[in-house]
Amino acid sequence: MEKTVGVLGGGQLGRMLVEAANLLDIRVNFLDAAGSSAKQVSNHDGHVEGSFKDAESIRKLAAKSDVVTVEIEHVDTKILEEIADKVDVQPSWKTIRTIQDKYLQKEHLQKHGVATAQSLPLAEPTIAELEKASASLGLPLMLKSRREAYDGRGNFPVKSKDDFKAALEALGGNKDLYAEKWANFKIELAVMVVKTKDQVLSFPTVETIHENSICKLTYAPARGVSSAVNKKAQALARDAVGCFWGKGVFGVEMFLLEGDQLLINEIAPRPHNSGHYTIEACPVSQYEAHLRAILDLPLHAEDLQLREPSIMLNILGGDSPDSHLQFAREAIKQRRTKIHLYGKGAARKGRKMGHITVCAPTMSEAESIMQPMIDYVDKDKPKSTPSKAPQPQPLVAVVMGSDSDLPVLQPGLAILRKFNIPYTTRITSAHRTPSWMAEYASNASSTSIKCIIAAAGGAAHLPGMTAAYTPLPVIGVPVKPTIGDGTDSLLSICNMPKGVPVATVSVNNSINAALLAARILGASDMGVRQRVEQYMADSEAEVREKDRKLDDMGADSYAAKFLAKK
Repeated sequence: MEKTVGVLGGGQLGRMLVEAANLLDIRVNFLDAAGSSAKQVSNHDGHVEGSFKDAESIRKLAAKSDVVTVEIEHVDTKILEEIADKVDVQPSWKTIRTIQDKYLQKEHLQKHGVATAQSLPLAEPTIAELEKASASLGLPLMLKSRREAYDGRGNFPVKSKDDFKAALEALGGNKDLYAEKWANFKIELAVMVVKTKDQVLSFPTVETIHENSICKLTYAPARGVSSAVNKKAQALARDAVGCFWGKGVFGVEMFLLEGDQLLINEIAPRPHNSGHYTIEACPVSQYEAHLRAILDLPLHAEDLQLREPSIMLNILGGDSPDSHLQFAREAIKQRRTKIHLYGKGAARKGRKMGHITVCAPTMSEAESIMQPMIDYVDKDKPKSTPSKAPQPQPLVAVVMGSDSDLPVLQPGLAILRKFNIPYTTRITSAHRTPSWMAEYASNASSTSIKCIIAAAGGAAHLPGMTAAYTPLPVIGVPVKPTIGDGTDSLLSICNMPKGVPVATVSVNNSINAALLAARILGASDMGVRQRVEQYMADSEAEVREKDRKLDDMGADSYAAKFLAKK
């Protein structure tokens, strides 16, 4: 590519940016210390040695570059404003200046109608000002530094008036503080957004798990979040980024409150920790997307879609200087695991030294692969109460119109357990709880569920009505009623109108329903497919063994010995 990119900062984000740039033959110049993470993997004479806050060093970088961007927002925007007359600065210095002051960031978002927590600036860092803020916002609240805050630094939860003095002392006498209304969130979400010259696109909504205010895990897609919330979160993130100036990738963190209300927490005008998963999980990573955006190269919405579920785990420095290397040696033993080390030398406690990513056909499989590595990093942490291993998310929903159908379903459930397929069982009567049935079926596709088995007797409307409300495959199990042989139930499920298909097994045959569900999952999950293949091989071996015995013993002896027992 013809244009050269200059980057203020050369840490791990720059390292992953230049790895993406190398694939496209894009020249990247870094302004940072010699031997920084990014410079280690980009060997040429265009780099600038020095601080990314030093004005003269920034001017040197600009003189060697066609486009200047940032790896971190804590830069001198006055110099960026100055060089913008001579070189393309992306995103705009105005955006970086607004975002680096977190209170101004919130004001800007609210001005443009983007939902974010209510905030008030403190005229001075005093208890009197905190009292004013708490009178307006209520308690608890968060006291925050307006600048230079990240990974929890610069934040202090104020739960009562007893915390006022401690909060002011903890923030080190910082004069630029603001108070933020407490957000009682149930999940923290994040969306990476790409702003190009003519469009605003978004990666999937992800769930982020924080520990000590540092992102520990990212789950893509977000677990237990409906498709409606997923779309709403992406739309909110695009609206938030759309009201700023310039081009590039933005990390948008948000809170999901009760009632599925969403609030923007913070925005980063650069690639972000919550987007590391995109390197393996998406056709175009956040780093390549940033380059494409600032260089006006083609980018399509489908480039940002998820190939398969993904989990990212940060590698933080531990007690020993080589703790990150010890972890990497453990992680490399696991299948489907991609390791990224940042080249930072000896580990420091809590410092981000790398990350690992696991991608798998299902979130359940990704979780099972990642769990030993989570256990490894948590092994020395004190636990106040024993914690249970997280339960795998269900892939099959088994629904029934009445609990009287459960005995018929038990053999099929045994098959699902045999194949290690997580499932959930629910009662959703098409006649007695029609609203609940419709709600459950409508929301199933936005969860981990990939297939639904629906059992019903009599009029047997449940499978068909379930299929009418979901795009997922539905397998109907006709249940033999008290009166009759179940033929009416079978025909009711089979005779669906065109456009609403329901796969139907024979009366009371939940085993075939479970086997069909396994085959559906096996189309995209090699682990399940292998278990289906093993089941088929075992069934063949069983029949062949019976054939051998029948041939050896003769029909009369075989019948007397084996068939009489049945």
